[in-house]
Amino acid sequence: MLASACAPTSEAAPAAASDPAISGALFVAGKFGNTLSKVDLASGETTAQVASCANPHELATSPDDQHVALACYGGTSVDIFRTDNLARVKSIELGENARPHGIVWHANGHLYATAEGRKSVVVIRDPLGETRTFEYGTGREGSHMLAVSPDAMHAWTTDLGSRTVTRLDLVTRRAPLSVSVGEEPEGIALSPDGETLWVSARGSDMAYALDPQSLERVKDVPVGDFPLRIVIRPQGDYAVTSDLADGALSVIDTATGAKVRSMAVSSREEAEAKTQVTILFSPDGERIYVAETMANTIAEVDFASGEVLRRLPGEGGGDGIAITE
Repeated sequence: MLASACAPTSEAAPAAASDPAISGALFVAGKFGNTLSKVDLASGETTAQVASCANPHELATSPDDQHVALACYGGTSVDIFRTDNLARVKSIELGENARPHGIVWHANGHLYATAEGRKSVVVIRDPLGETRTFEYGTGREGSHMLAVSPDAMHAWTTDLGSRTVTRLDLVTRRAPLSVSVGEEPEGIALSPDGETLWVSARGSDMAYALDPQSLERVKDVPVGDFPLRIVIRPQGDYAVTSDLADGALSVIDTATGAKVRSMAVSSREEAEAKTQVTILFSPDGERIYVAETMANTIAEVDFASGEVLRRLPGEGGGDGIAITE
């Protein structure tokens, strides 16, 4: 299954129905086509597409929604584009063999990105201005996905190769703390209040709630098959995993730590062909967007009912996604 997830596909995305009640735009990194696309959420149509960089992955929008940053996983840079017309305004080098993947554009205006090839996290201060970079080593293999605390004092990575979660102190630069968490931890998300760190371990079919400082496991939650990503609803009441091998989403009540339901995005038989990866909530928490990489589509799911409302274009093997209002 994982081998097939790395191969390009020529399947065309079906036309998406319009929804005038929805505003904003979805940005899609096409990791096979090396593209960045903008999808208008009202019309459901791609309104702009540009060449990006080699094997682009995760995306993050600026606090004012005027820019989107792209982690160039096949290279060494974080590239920044305008959200209105996708004009590239900056390319920020992170160093030899950086392979940036996870990325966060913090409310403080700084960018944070994993540099997987360098076993580190890079903080990019004033990314649209003079731009200064600061590197923090994890010392772990495959530091892949990233979360940053609301006060920007700490960052956490999932380290696929080392099978660990690592806490970095971004202020005092104390030695990083790493602990083993399940088999192949990959997804990571911090609760809005910064009090709980959620991790999905794709090899264990589990989600774990951790104390962010000690990294002690607080809750162990069985979820679906191969939970590649985990996100927290903006309201903080639910966590959701993207279960690649099931073609489904597992919904966890964050207060009780119990899985309360599963939402089918595609059938298990279709799961490998579609290969759902990244998931993202709308800002109001009412919809969830699911990147179906091999199908070149982004499924839009009503969170309350679990109904797939429509499929938006995700051209070029859409993987990383970001949203603006």
